[in-house]
Amino acid sequence: MSKKANITINVTSNIEKALRQLKKKIEREGIVRDMKRLVYFESPTQKKRKRLMRAVKQNYIRMASQKLI
Repeated sequence: MSKKANITINVTSNIEKALRQLKKKIEREGIVRDMKRLVYFESPTQKKRKRLMRAVKQNYIRMASQKLI
């Protein structure tokens, strides 16, 4: 499950802005989530439950955006 990510940030004069951009890109890539998944053991039933809850949430958001609910 080794996933490599190439993230490039152009640093000009504002270091704080570059750090914010780096954090956002890392979050979007899911690097932190993958690292947490590797550090903490999660049983197969917990993984299945998380996938199910994520699917329910995404479906709810999709329905709300189409104004079905």
